[in-house]
Amino acid sequence: MNKLRIALLAMTIAFGAQAADTLGLKAGVFDPPRMAPDFTVRGSDGKELKLSQYRGKLVLLEFGYTSCVDVCPVSLGMLAEARRQMGAQASQLQVIYVTVDPERDTPDRMRNYLRAFDPTFIGATGTPQQMARVRQDYGITATKKMIDGSKTDYTVGHSSYLYFVDRKGSLRALLPFGRTAADVVHDATLLLKN
Repeated sequence: MNKLRIALLAMTIAFGAQAADTLGLKAGVFDPPRMAPDFTVRGSDGKELKLSQYRGKLVLLEFGYTSCVDVCPVSLGMLAEARRQMGAQASQLQVIYVTVDPERDTPDRMRNYLRAFDPTFIGATGTPQQMARVRQDYGITATKKMIDGSKTDYTVGHSSYLYFVDRKGSLRALLPFGRTAADVVHDATLLLKN
């Protein structure tokens, strides 16, 4: 079990307590903060995307896929609303949507999909091996399930967490699926002050 998975497990166990959180975040915190695992994949703009190229901004890292019909659109809609609520501070924020379905999620497909939520969102895709490594580094599980009666169509069951990566590239907080835009705005505003 890698160190990040152990940290995620510890956060899950103590998620409600947040005793170590001196900022007053609504999310579970990484205590102490640790460097977010860097990765180099293809961005939805067609260019190379490195997480570390966004140092200086608060990065909200979300995992999902463009063919999802339930959880992923809700998460992206919530993130778009949070970004709108942040007003001028939104320019200091970058949402990166990391695919768990690299076989279907090409840069073009991700760009067109994300544009419907917010044109500033950027998708991250790559080879199945590259994306498996990113998922492993972040403790994200993803399992293909064939749709009954189809030999080619499938869904992907996956972990749904929102990672907050601060301006210095450190993992600071983690929100599970189902939290509100107001929670994201609250935590993003606090993290942008630090």
